[in-house]
Amino acid sequence: MTVTVVDAGPGRVSRSVEVAAPAAELYAMVADPRRHHELDGSGTVGGNIKVPTNLVVGSKFSTKMKMYGMPYRITSTVTAVKPNELVEWRHPVGHRWRWEFESLSPTLTRVTETFDYHDAGALKNRLKYYERIGAPKANAAGIEATLAKLRDRYAGP
Repeated sequence: MTVTVVDAGPGRVSRSVEVAAPAAELYAMVADPRRHHELDGSGTVGGNIKVPTNLVVGSKFSTKMKMYGMPYRITSTVTAVKPNELVEWRHPVGHRWRWEFESLSPTLTRVTETFDYHDAGALKNRLKYYERIGAPKANAAGIEATLAKLRDRYAGP
């Protein structure tokens, strides 16, 4: 089961993988920001500073991050939640991270992660901005590493 490219349209970087685990279990991990460091394949996500008990649309959570050796903190806002199927949050600059869970059987789930910058923020040329800073390429690599890590976590011996 390899990580595959998903064509989600312009301004979106999306990948999916099949994971040998129930959708509810995988959703529970992603819907708990305290566990995001367990998933992260990019090496940028640290621990959480502030996390609500349950994620609902409008919830905010703060995460310690590190990029290019520089630590910082980011507060994201939840923009979509559908238990066991979908969770999405928006970064303060405007791009979104979306996780989708499609149950293929009771013990197999297609997991899709998307970095969506198609309507991020008020920048007039936002797509070009994100592309100039290398965000699509860097986030594609991070998503692929994250999904491979998740798949391998549930792989049999």
